Amino acid sequence: MLIFHRRLPTFEYARPKDEAELFSILSGQARALVFAGGTDIIPRLKKRLIEPPSVLVDLKGLPHMGEITSDRDTLRIGATATIHRVCTSDLVRRSVPILSEAASTIGSIQVRNRGTVVGNVCSAVPSADSAPALLVLDAKLLLKSKGGERSVALDEFFLGPQRTCLRQGEIVKEIQIPLMDGAKGTYIKLTQRARLDLAIVGVAVLLHMTDGRFRFVRIGIGACAPTPIRARRAEELLAGQRPEPKLIDEASRLASEETSPIDDHRASEVYRRLMVEALVRRALTRLIGG
Repeated sequence: MLIFHRRLPTFEYARPKDEAELFSILSGQARALVFAGGTDIIPRLKKRLIEPPSVLVDLKGLPHMGEITSDRDTLRIGATATIHRVCTSDLVRRSVPILSEAASTIGSIQVRNRGTVVGNVCSAVPSADSAPALLVLDAKLLLKSKGGERSVALDEFFLGPQRTCLRQGEIVKEIQIPLMDGAKGTYIKLTQRARLDLAIVGVAVLLHMTDGRFRFVRIGIGACAPTPIRARRAEELLAGQRPEPKLIDEASRLASEETSPIDDHRASEVYRRLMVEALVRRALTRLIGG
């Protein structure tokens, strides 16, 4: 193990070579902190925004943890799969292009080359760009600890800003996305200036149409509530209906009403609500027209 000083607080560093070593460390250290890319955790440690760990555990040494695979029903994204790899994966682009689109908006190329989609989810910030897309894809997380595994739906994983249901000694091993035929989606991100800025509003829409009617519509919204959310009432309004302009307008307004944004230095509550309505309308119109 190495010891870090400098600007970072002092802690031990471990890079386990297999899961047995990983869970041995986690079960023996009450203040162990797991990371994969470190693009969120390291800056927060430098700024003393989180309690320094006794040991910082790097998952990147674990074999097969960075794989992106699929079978007939499910796409699986491992904990150390980088954001760039998800953006450029032919498998992701072919089966769930909305996730590739959303991931491509996360930070800079340097962040995408180092950071992971699982890490973006585990940061549990309301503005995480991958979260709205994963919500509309009905993604689940496979959580693993020394005691076993459990599966958690993404909308149950988030408990609040930077709070998740992860237990001590538990990691997110992979993201599991059910595959479906015929659905199409898009992610639209509103920022202050540059594309790499944090989202002021992020909207993901996934829909499936049959015989000119919505078989289903799923609407995910980021940066407008304590956690990323689904606009369930708007989804219910659209289900089974024809895509008439008045219905689209009503659903967009309803989606905006389901949010609970804050005022901060990046945008006001009122502006965020207006932009949710505008972006949901834009996303629905784009998908219907496409």
